[in-house]
Amino acid sequence: MENNVFTYQYSASKNKEIESIRKKYLPKEENKLETLKRLDSRVQSAGMLEALCLGVVGILIFGIGMRFFLNVFAGGAIFAALFMIIGTILMLPAYPLYRWIAKKRKAELTPEILRLSEEIINSQNS
Repeated sequence: MENNVFTYQYSASKNKEIESIRKKYLPKEENKLETLKRLDSRVQSAGMLEALCLGVVGILIFGIGMRFFLNVFAGGAIFAALFMIIGTILMLPAYPLYRWIAKKRKAELTPEILRLSEEIINSQNS
């Protein structure tokens, strides 16, 4: 006796999970819009890390000076003033550094962004 039984089980949630796992391992193909978004985000975040690092180091050094000033460490007003001045000197150029790097990155990437945006606009109009 032959047993020809066909069973089929479909689960949308399992298929969705399988597809999400599969997408992780497929090679990524970047289209023009994704490239444009990536370049735009590079311009938007340019200089942020450098300026933050400089500012945080300046604030930490300034804080050491404040601790000397409040007599937490055995020291004097000379150390407090020295650390506070050095901290301030490091904090002040943080924002101009950010603006300079952002302006430089924007100038570098503007031609590529404009070219890609023109291609996308022209391909939509066709």
